[in-house]
Amino acid sequence: MPGFIETELQFLILCFTTLFTVVNPLGITPIFIVMTEHFSPEDRLKIARKGVSTGTIILLVFTILGSIIFKLYGITVEAFQIMGGILFFRSGIRMLEAKVGRTRTTDSEQEEFKESGDADEIAISPIGIPLITGPGAITGVMLLSAKTPATYSLGTLLVAVLITMTLFYYILRTGDRLSIKIGLTGMRVIQRIMGLMLMVIAVQFVINGVETIFNRL
Repeated sequence: MPGFIETELQFLILCFTTLFTVVNPLGITPIFIVMTEHFSPEDRLKIARKGVSTGTIILLVFTILGSIIFKLYGITVEAFQIMGGILFFRSGIRMLEAKVGRTRTTDSEQEEFKESGDADEIAISPIGIPLITGPGAITGVMLLSAKTPATYSLGTLLVAVLITMTLFYYILRTGDRLSIKIGLTGMRVIQRIMGLMLMVIAVQFVINGVETIFNRL
């Protein structure tokens, strides 16, 4: 039993730290504030809640279907590890530069939805997808689902997804106060630290994938 708890706790920490750095709530929050600045506080909370709910559903679906997708398309875990590592490394570099990738949102999209008055439309897209749940987050849960230590560890990953997205929601709803207390410089510093962590995780994913391939030769 102690070994089981230790293994699952280590996997939970790995899943949480990977997902939290990939979804990058501290980097997304300033964009969320700008895109919803013309909405009332009540509508902004509604957008945050619906956006995070949309993102959570997407991540849960890909968590459960990750291994099925691998088998369906004949994709090896090692290939996905290397690809995911490259994607994470690229995202980490942009986080070090305090930028958000164009796969998450573009300047034209931000301007378009700032002028929109439809809170429900904004909550689903682009807030829910791809701002909150982008390609990196989807890749992350699929990769982690394929690397679960045991079958029941999928439940641990699902818990990590729920914890991550719950924290994301509370960061969004307190975004104004958070940005005032921490300041733009503080948020950029934290984002760069998270970017560095993501790059380390990315390198480890690539190493694990390449090592497994060479061990089979």
